[in-house]
Amino acid sequence: MSSTYQKNPNRQHCSKIALHHSSTHNESSHSHKPYKLVSIARCALLLGSTSLILAGCQSNLSDLSSTAVSNKMIDFNIADTAQNQAQGRALNASLNADSEHYEQLFNQDKYPNTENQAKAHLLTAIRQHLTSEHVAVAQANYQAVPFIHPDSIDAGSSSLLKTIIETYVYQSGVESDYSENSYDENDYDEGSYDYTDADTADEVVIDEENVSNAMPEDSSEEYEAAESAAIARVLEEAGENDESTYSGDDDSYNDNYDNEEDSGTDYERGGRFSGLKAKNLLQNYEAMQMAKQQPKTMSEEPASSTGLIGNIFTMFHRTPEQIAASNAYQYKHLTFNSVSHYQPQKRQLQSVYSYDYLTPTIGSSIQIPLAFDFNNSKIKIDPSAIMPIVAIVNPENTPLPNQMVSHTVSFGLPESITSQLPPAVLYDAAISAIQNSMAELAPEHFSAVDIGQDRFAKEVGASRAVKVYFGSQQSGEMIGKVLKYMTQSLQQYVDTHPEKYPDGAPLKAALDKAALYNKGYQSADVGALLQLIEAIGPITFNQINYYYLDSSDRLLAKQQRMNIGGDLLGSTTTVLNQVRYDKASFDKHALTPLLAESFGANAKPAIDGNAWMTAQRQQEDRLQAARYARYDYSDNRADDEYPRDYENSEDSYNDDSNEDYSITQTDDETDNNIKAW
Repeated sequence: MSSTYQKNPNRQHCSKIALHHSSTHNESSHSHKPYKLVSIARCALLLGSTSLILAGCQSNLSDLSSTAVSNKMIDFNIADTAQNQAQGRALNASLNADSEHYEQLFNQDKYPNTENQAKAHLLTAIRQHLTSEHVAVAQANYQAVPFIHPDSIDAGSSSLLKTIIETYVYQSGVESDYSENSYDENDYDEGSYDYTDADTADEVVIDEENVSNAMPEDSSEEYEAAESAAIARVLEEAGENDESTYSGDDDSYNDNYDNEEDSGTDYERGGRFSGLKAKNLLQNYEAMQMAKQQPKTMSEEPASSTGLIGNIFTMFHRTPEQIAASNAYQYKHLTFNSVSHYQPQKRQLQSVYSYDYLTPTIGSSIQIPLAFDFNNSKIKIDPSAIMPIVAIVNPENTPLPNQMVSHTVSFGLPESITSQLPPAVLYDAAISAIQNSMAELAPEHFSAVDIGQDRFAKEVGASRAVKVYFGSQQSGEMIGKVLKYMTQSLQQYVDTHPEKYPDGAPLKAALDKAALYNKGYQSADVGALLQLIEAIGPITFNQINYYYLDSSDRLLAKQQRMNIGGDLLGSTTTVLNQVRYDKASFDKHALTPLLAESFGANAKPAIDGNAWMTAQRQQEDRLQAARYARYDYSDNRADDEYPRDYENSEDSYNDDSNEDYSITQTDDETDNNIKAW
């Protein structure tokens, strides 16, 4: 009864409020017809709020069960020890359940969700993969697609950066066309005007008479006013009309003219950026779009309304037909293959890369064996593919293939560099930085995928797959973390070897400065910077990695999809790289024999590239010394011949001067010189 007694007055009060406002609304709607729609909206809002009030008024706390309340709350008004203890136990159980539920929501270490589980499996596989010896076989294929799908709502639209550039260039092109058309020297031909012709003279006189008749002759003030109006019209047509430029007074006009001459450079410089105003840009954009939509006939030459920049954009932009032709004739037959052997204990990576193009009528392959040995600070390479380029640069010292005792060349870092920073230390810092950086990435970048319909997963025998998305933000964040971790690892190495790196050592100072700069930014800032570049730049890039694992979290294969493109190019090129880490695929691959021939146990010793470069440098030094010796010989010979000729010429000059001239002055000449002085 008490609850009913409480809610009925509220309901009546709410009804009265609604009736009062409804009557007020009806009266105002009849008296103010222009505001009928506003009144209807107010009435609807009022009715909605009234319904909420009524719903609140009808709520009743009596529906709550007293038993549920007693189980969760202790009633201290009842002095019953057994009941209070039971209520306390129930309260503790409820608190423990709530705490466990809260911990399940946010404690991902104890209760990991799907993303954290996928991340944990992948990190385990990567750590095991980087610390164990393995082989790899990779094949990359290419495909191009239009940057914007033809059925997309963005079809026919340009990127913001391209639109801004084209709009500004369109304004510049309009201004240049106006300046060129306003005065054309080719249209002026002095030979076409004959001022001695009587007819022409009459015409000129008639024109002058017409002009003089047009001017008022009553007073000089009216004449000056007409002249001022004519000048104002000319300036208005040229877009330079200003009330302060010419006020009708000759003195002020001359002063303004002198000021314009003095500041002419500033005016020209400011005029170049006059099109950057927002209003002008919008007007230019509308005019440019209208010009693009104008139908063009077959007889008209294809010309861009944005001038040279527009032609450059058009040249880089690929049409759907060009993209289809590239896929059919180029990308469909082009593959990038490689085989690798990774030995982490020796810090060695041996690979053979092959760029193959194969069609039914033609086939070509460029194969480059390449090996890195970080323990010995050496790199081995087969220079056969780059020998033609070396022969163009240095034809005299480039050996022929039959003159090489081995088809691989080894280059090593100089002792001055390896003594300061061993490559093995740099390698360990990089490997550790990659692992730690991936461990710090957010779990939402890792996701478990269904491989039930994945053909590649069935081929490699995978039990699960983890997808990792690397966009511009994730890639930048990864780069920032790797740089910071590498700096930290190198600093630790320097601090543990104070005898090699005392205070003031160049490497230690450089690392301290790098660590100082690293404190000024976060790794996510690098990702935001790449996002900004991608947003305003003409290129977009993202990378999607699929890692295939077995039941024991061993990495079996990887599929990498990289998309690179932009509106400037009009296309997006997808690079799909599939890597297998099984020995069977490695053994039967066509490039494996070349890998064994180049870097295997029975391979021929590589040519010492450092010794070859030293010999070439010494030969160049000897040639330069011989060249300087010839220059010195020529200079000494000229010096020996020059004094003999000079002495003869000096003797002959003295003889001639003694015969023809007298150096003794007469008394009259002396007096004249004194007077002149």
